[in-house]
Amino acid sequence: MHNLKQLIRRLVRSAASLYERISRRLVNKLILLFTSIIILVVASLTIISYQILQKESVDNSISSTTNNLLLVNQNLEGYLEGIEQLSLPQIKYDELNYALVHEKNDYSSRMYLEDYLRNLYFSRKDLNTICLYLVDRQKYYSISKENYNITVRTGSIPDMGSLPWYKDVLESPTSSLFQSLIGAAPATGYAIDTSGSFIAYHRVLRTIVTRKPQAVLSFYFDKSAVNDILKDVPFNEGQHLLFLDPDDEVFYTDDLDYYDATKKAGFIEQLKINPAGRVTWVQGDRKDLVVYDVGKTMGWKLIKPIPYKQIYEAATTTRNLSFMIGFIFLLISVVLVTFTSNAITRPLKKLSHQMSRFSSGDFEAVAQVKGRDEIAYLSRHFNQMVKRTNDLINERYKMKLVEKNAILKALEAEINPHFLYNALQAISTKALKNDRYDIAEMIDALALTLRYCISGKDVVFAREELKHIERYLALQKARFGDRLQIQYDWDETLMDVKLPKLSIQTLVENSIKHALEIVSSPVTITISARMELSQYVIIVHDDGPGFEKGKLEAVLQSFRSDWEERNQDNESIGLVNLNTRLKLLYGEGAELRIRTDQSGTQMEMRLPRGSGYDG
Repeated sequence: MHNLKQLIRRLVRSAASLYERISRRLVNKLILLFTSIIILVVASLTIISYQILQKESVDNSISSTTNNLLLVNQNLEGYLEGIEQLSLPQIKYDELNYALVHEKNDYSSRMYLEDYLRNLYFSRKDLNTICLYLVDRQKYYSISKENYNITVRTGSIPDMGSLPWYKDVLESPTSSLFQSLIGAAPATGYAIDTSGSFIAYHRVLRTIVTRKPQAVLSFYFDKSAVNDILKDVPFNEGQHLLFLDPDDEVFYTDDLDYYDATKKAGFIEQLKINPAGRVTWVQGDRKDLVVYDVGKTMGWKLIKPIPYKQIYEAATTTRNLSFMIGFIFLLISVVLVTFTSNAITRPLKKLSHQMSRFSSGDFEAVAQVKGRDEIAYLSRHFNQMVKRTNDLINERYKMKLVEKNAILKALEAEINPHFLYNALQAISTKALKNDRYDIAEMIDALALTLRYCISGKDVVFAREELKHIERYLALQKARFGDRLQIQYDWDETLMDVKLPKLSIQTLVENSIKHALEIVSSPVTITISARMELSQYVIIVHDDGPGFEKGKLEAVLQSFRSDWEERNQDNESIGLVNLNTRLKLLYGEGAELRIRTDQSGTQMEMRLPRGSGYDG
């Protein structure tokens, strides 16, 4: 615990020392100020521009992708409408109906059906296979390209009624159905290859009178057609594209696993909840902007998820470039600010140096005057002040020195010696009543105390003053016994601080006089010291009854009075004299503070660091 306190004190002292070094020089303050302004401006502009670019990137992505999907989806729906138109018999329905009815026994009807399928097949370039299933006969015709030849084949499907798509198309109100061929190979019922197809379309042909299903016409379309349409959608790595029917069945996707994962996570439901054409989708560590378009005619959905990382890529690059340019600009600015600040503060530094010489007693200091600015004005007046000081030095400076020394000696001579009389009385009484050797110790302590008091030094080390206090309190213990309790809280690092001689004794003496002498209960006097940012603080605290009402105000008023105006009969003349000695030795930065209440009195002697007397 002690080591931790020591470490904290060292850190505090180091921080205080660093702060003093930085704040001591004006050039450091200017560099810090301008550098902070530059960093604030560059960082603010970069962050603001990044936010604006982010928003513009999102808006541009939404706008461009929405328009693109709208056009592509219109083309897709036009393509699907063309498929529906292709499946309708139109004006040849009667001939087709006759051929369907007589296909079993009429050769020409079979040829008509084959020709009908060939005409449909050759009408478009994106057809892979066309199948015509005859419901009553459970037979079908199929036409496809085999080895560069267009071939019509026939076959039978007894269990066609068990196929899901077949049931759905028969139950459809429009007698038509689009079938997705994405994923696992779908069960078509026909002996055909659907690996090259992306979509199937089924149309039920019914009788006019009974509306009974006669046949089912199935078209299987090549992937090239949809690829040609969807190629107009800009597509980058990490993006996806989905094409869904009104029932959210996928008909096209670049990544089926992505579709399955998003569908399980509720992706499709989010699109229904947000009809605005865009939604933000977060799954794991991936965050996408999903832009989609719903066809106005058929309700098909074209969906494009775009990673936000790609959208923000340009903004991020611009931000990093701005930071790099800002950093380079900061380095250049720091160099320029340092050069400019040094140029501005160099005359001030020279003037400060001359002032330091002057304050240390060199009255020949002269500041160099250049230009006509404020610094030149200060230098000129400083030189005038030095000249005037030199004129008065012989007749006033020596006089002040003599006066100061006289006041110091007078203040030391006025230290109240009443404790010596009490100590002698205690020694005499004890010597008469007891034949003990401890009397010799008391006499030795008194002799050392007298020698310390009459020594010629004005300022002593703290360890000397504390040693004197121990001897002084040993004599007082003989007088008050166990009623006088002493505690010390003095850091070893502060033992070499220089103090006015007998200063702590004056404070302890005041505690004895105004606390211990007026009560019969024990009184504890605590002597401690600490170091603050720019001061040493020596504290003497007692837990006595405190100053009488109005007494403290009188003492503090004496501190503020001139030497000639003070009441020399004041009972607290020792405190007043100590405060005066502090001012004379350490300047106005030193002071004596007193606080008192019912819990006791605390007296603080505050000495400025770096005064020449702080060791």
